[in-house]
Amino acid sequence: MDIKEKVLEVMRAEGQPLNAGKIAELGDLDRKAVDRAMAQLKKEEKIVSPKRCYWTPA
Repeated sequence: MDIKEKVLEVMRAEGQPLNAGKIAELGDLDRKAVDRAMAQLKKEEKIVSPKRCYWTPA
């Protein structure tokens, strides 16, 4: 599974806005990899930010 898919999966499973640190913790992922994946997901408009530093799937 690709890191972007894993990030989205963790977000969907949690059902609430999450920050990158929490996503890395819940998904047992490297924080820097999560940051890179989230940057790509933002460009692709697959995640949105309901409040500062927290993200949910679009």
